[in-house]
Amino acid sequence: MSEEIERVELKIVVSPIWESIVALAGYTYEPIRHTFDQDDEWKSDTMPSELEAAVAEIGRTNFWHALLMLQDQIEASTVQDFSNRLTELTEAELYDSVLPYKGRSLEGERIQATRSIEGRQKYSSYFQGHPFLESYFNALEEYSVEQFKSFLIHTLTSWTAWVETKSEWTNGLAILQKEQQSIELDPANPVKDIERITGVAYVPEPGVWTVKLIPHIAYRPWLLEKRSIETKLFFYPVSDEYFQEQGVPSSELVRGHKALGDSLRLQLLYQLKQGPMSLADLSKLFQVSKTTLHHQLSTLKAAKFVAVNKGVYVLNQARLEGFSTKLQRFLEEK
Repeated sequence: MSEEIERVELKIVVSPIWESIVALAGYTYEPIRHTFDQDDEWKSDTMPSELEAAVAEIGRTNFWHALLMLQDQIEASTVQDFSNRLTELTEAELYDSVLPYKGRSLEGERIQATRSIEGRQKYSSYFQGHPFLESYFNALEEYSVEQFKSFLIHTLTSWTAWVETKSEWTNGLAILQKEQQSIELDPANPVKDIERITGVAYVPEPGVWTVKLIPHIAYRPWLLEKRSIETKLFFYPVSDEYFQEQGVPSSELVRGHKALGDSLRLQLLYQLKQGPMSLADLSKLFQVSKTTLHHQLSTLKAAKFVAVNKGVYVLNQARLEGFSTKLQRFLEEK
């Protein structure tokens, strides 16, 4: 008798709380915010001064990461539910949710970190130099457990109340529900489903038994990945097809033309066509700072004209060639 093959459980998860937290993560992520579909709307909106201060603190501390990981555990459908469940967590349960996973070999140290400041200080050393988790760990020690809970609850409550006033919010949630209902999953082929839905060629990871696919609008065009001990999270952008109207260009077309409408970005594409290059090599070649180049490359990445793997940038030739075809199709629409 053959043994039953163990497979990950795949879920499509949608809720206003997920979308609200993802929107907050996008709003406060300054390095690539200029590439977001909603950035122009965000720039033109004003918010209450108290909320503005709280959002700025989220940007400084990167506590959006804590909100995402807590929601993974809580799976709240409303802000009140999130608040109630978070309030009930013990100190160890709270830190178990918000401290990032760093691999099986360090899981013992992560568990110790949930129990003491000394443990967290030791565990934080493994994240030195990380783009946002180094400052995240530093900020965690500035807050007591009750202050931390209170700040997260207050900020999520105020932020969600603010985004709910936006005209596109209700329609956006309807689109996310439609996306969830339209997808049929094959329990026998979760890896193929992950690639079909997100575009990610997922390699199963030891210890991951659940994969959640969370469609979003607020973080478009980016895909965001997170991992807890036993769960992998893919936050993927819904298709442009949900937003297309005849005679109105898709955000993909607009994003692509924006990426191509700059001399330096075109030079970068030309250079990458000659072969993959690192940021340091490109900076040396063009005599431009890494910060400036990173900004330009993030625009090209948002348009999917380039990709990066372990710090090396490569040209997406197929995407670039297919872009002109999509433009022609749009111009020929009747």
